[in-house]
Parts: sequence; structure tokens; C-alpha cells
Amino acid sequence: MSTSETPGFETPKVTHLIARQAILDDKRTVFGYELFDRSVNQTSHTATSDAELLFNALSQAEYEEGVTLKPLFINCTHESLAGGHLELISPDRVILEIPGVDEEPDGIDDRRHILADIHSRGFRLAFKHTVLDAAYAAWLPYASYIKIDMNMVQHDQLANLVNLAGGRSSARLIAEKVETEAQFKSLLHMGVKLFQGFWFERPVEMKMNVIRPMQANIIQLINLVRQQASTGEIEDVLKKDPTLSFNLLRFINSSGFGMSREITSFRHAVMLLGLKKLFRWAVLLMTTSPAGPAGPLTGNKAVVRGRLMELLATELLPPEDCDNAFVTGVFSLLDDMLGIPLKEALESVSLPTDVVQALVHRSGKFASFLDLAEACETANDEAFARAANALLLSNRQVNWAHLQALAWTDGVMP
Repeated sequence: MSTSETPGFETPKVTHLIARQAILDDKRTVFGYELFDRSVNQTSHTATSDAELLFNALSQAEYEEGVTLKPLFINCTHESLAGGHLELISPDRVILEIPGVDEEPDGIDDRRHILADIHSRGFRLAFKHTVLDAAYAAWLPYASYIKIDMNMVQHDQLANLVNLAGGRSSARLIAEKVETEAQFKSLLHMGVKLFQGFWFERPVEMKMNVIRPMQANIIQLINLVRQQASTGEIEDVLKKDPTLSFNLLRFINSSGFGMSREITSFRHAVMLLGLKKLFRWAVLLMTTSPAGPAGPLTGNKAVVRGRLMELLATELLPPEDCDNAFVTGVFSLLDDMLGIPLKEALESVSLPTDVVQALVHRSGKFASFLDLAEACETANDEAFARAANALLLSNRQVNWAHLQALAWTDGVMP
């Protein structure tokens, strides 16, 4: 499939329903959250839906403040545990909830090797209390958490189960589906320290906006990575698809990636990820971005703006500001591309203060460049002259840069 086979931009935003439920400690303060995918039913819960849930949860910044700072418990199928998407995230950000299997002991033992590998990479694993059964003895050393399902255990069996867990494992116990104060107090008396259930909080639904880049460009990115292309070639692909670059910056600055400082340069993001992780990120993005072309004009205009601002910045600003000038121009049309207010769109990606000031407040070092780029798109001679004069640029300089930006965009856009 060539990049020319998928013209235009995809439907830029899809709503993904995710519910979260708090897990509380013995003082009833939030310890973490379990996430549930409400966009799929139980029978269609697959490795792909697991990957999409994890990808969206850790790439989005649309939770209430503080949610992404807490451990996130995410349900996984056994098929998804072997997926490459786990290599994209920092193991200290999530706890993977592992289901049991309806198999003979040999089948249970076969899955032990995958659990051992994931555990060795630093991931914490949570199991249902059925992991205490003799058939699952090989899994027990990898348990960081054991969840006691209060709907499956009789009250007179609870104390024995808690003692059994303490004797066979060092895992922390979580009582789930706690529905009464009496259950909570009884569990506290038995030494259980973590709790989840309707008595504390019902699952709260969150609508997450999944931003879809153009699939043709994802394919091109994947091909370049497989060919071990240069960072510059990969950067060019990111520059021609605003939603693709938007997703990359948002992902690498997310809680899941675990960076200690924000990354705002495409080149820096590519270098930090490396080809292996960039490939896995692009493949995962492909699986969560079904085709559905929309009009390409807005995306084309955004790229022209970005390139024009970058060219003008090379005349007037230090080299390190040129990439941010490009980002300012490209992201200035995010509201049209994503169908949401610009300020809301910018809340889900980390950008330099100067870029945000230009986009939201029309102030700072890039504001005049953005005014001039917009003036170039209109027939308003007065606005054009005012913007050019503000930067002390001649009509010839601006027109030449604009022609170069148009030609460059024609060369990189499909």
C-alpha cells in the first residue's frame, strides 16, 4: 500500500469511553485506579483492545488532576502480554491485572514464561485470589497484588483466605467489590490494607478524545523506521502530518513514558524513542487508527503555516527557536483539525510557553510570525503590511518564503 492510496486526513477525533474506579488504602485515601474499557463488551475484549486502552490511557492528559500520578491497574488478556506495546511504557506506571485460564496444568505452566519475562522487566502483576489454588503455584512468585473478590468468597472463608495469602505470598491484598461498611471493618480487622468497591466509589466514566493521524503517513513512518532511515527523514514525515506529530509529543511527555522533563522537539523525540520504540509506537497507533478520510485542506494549510514560520524564523531567531516556530504554525489549526476548542486541544500536549502564548494569547516571540503567516493566506494587504513591518521584513522576503513553503508542502504532502 503506497502513501498515495489514502489521500486526505482521517476523521481526527473519536470518543473512547473509559471508566475508572478508585482503590483506597486503610485510611480511605486513594492509592490507585483501575481502568475499565467501556468501548468494548466482555466478549470482544481482545489483545488489540487491551493495547488501545493502555495506549489511550497513558497518552492522554484529560484525566482529573492527579489521576495519572497514581498507579493504574489495567486488565490484560494473556495474548496482549506478549505484545510489543508494553515496551513503550515505564513499568512503574501501571499494574497489569492477569486473568486465570481454563486450561490443564500444562497450559498454566506454559504461560508462566511470559509472566516471568514481564516481571523481570519491572512490571507489577495483580491476580485474582484464585491464584492461591495449587494449580497456579508457578504464577504466585510473580504476584505483587492479589485481589480478593468479595462476591466469590463466603464471609466465614475470608480469614482463612487472608492467612493463606500471607503464608504463600508477599503480595499485597486488595479486597474488591466491597459493598458495606461491615465488610470494610471486618477486612480491616483481618489485616487487609487496600480496598475497592461500590461502598467507596462507583466507576466514573471519562470520555477520552482519540486523535487520529493520517494512516498513509503512519505507513510511511513505519517503512522509514524499518529501513533505518535518518532522523531527518523521519522528522520530515512528522512535519507533514500535524496530528501524527501531535500524538508523538503527547505520548513522549505522558506519564506512561516517564520522562523527567518535557520534550518539545520532533527530532529530540525521535532520538529519545529510538527506532525500535518508534516502530512499536507507530504500529500500535496504526491498530488504533481505522481509516476514514476527511478533507485535507486544513492539514495542508497548517503545514504551509508551519514551514513559512520556520523559514521566517531562520532570518530573525536563534536556530533552537526554528522548530518551535514550525510547531506554532502547525498547531495553530488544531481546533479545526480536531473539532474541539484550541485551548482544550493544547491541554493534552506539552508545548513550550512561548508556543502556547502565541497560540492562546497572541503574545511572545512567535505571535508576530503567526500573524504574518495568517495574513499571507488572505487578500488583506493592510494586515499583510502591518504583520511584515512588525518583523521588519520586506514584501520580497515574505513572498519568497511563502513560495518556498508552498513548494515544500507540495513535495511532502501526499
